[in-house]
Amino acid sequence: MGRAETVAALRRLLAPAVTEAGFDLEEVDVRPAGRRRLVRIVVDADGGVSLDDITVLSRTASDLLDASDVMGAGPYVLEVTSPGVDRPLTEPRHWRRAAGRLVVAPLAEGGQIEGRVVEADDEGVVIDVVTTAKGGPKGSQGPGKGPGKGPGKGGPQPKTTRRRFALGELGRGRVQVEFRPAAGAAAGDAAEPRSPAEPDTCSPARPDTCSPARPD
Repeated sequence: MGRAETVAALRRLLAPAVTEAGFDLEEVDVRPAGRRRLVRIVVDADGGVSLDDITVLSRTASDLLDASDVMGAGPYVLEVTSPGVDRPLTEPRHWRRAAGRLVVAPLAEGGQIEGRVVEADDEGVVIDVVTTAKGGPKGSQGPGKGPGKGPGKGGPQPKTTRRRFALGELGRGRVQVEFRPAAGAAAGDAAEPRSPAEPDTCSPARPDTCSPARPD
């Protein structure tokens, strides 16, 4: 089978077991890794994915693969992981699980918004949008400033405006890594966000090291 056919077969094989365990199968990928192939499975859940969860799901996936002929006779390496902070927000569950996180998303009508996700459902997302004192959304294009740039030193201070967006109004959102957590930041709190242009101190491969922390 080609790569696309193998990925589709793996999804059909693994999805029922992952769902039964209480998780969502977010991604399946198969890529060459030297003389072997890397089978990468990404899972997620509203309460997050612990190391114990990864261990159990890895054992389940391994048993299913061993009992099937999806991977053929060639050697492969199995990797089960949770999404990194660079995973785009495209589904209602992605936005829901981003509650309390600083995000940037393009608008269908043009421009983009930056803000902290308050809550989300199957119809839309509530975001505390960062605005400047002039009333424009932070991240919109202005003279001498690129997207995502905050006001200069001594310029307008950012404020937040709570808005609800229909899912169709937002493009692929992305969680922004914050240098340090805002004091008291939690889902539903209008905390002071940091610009995505500022440096980060965590690895995209380890979302549990980023702040604010994933809910347990």
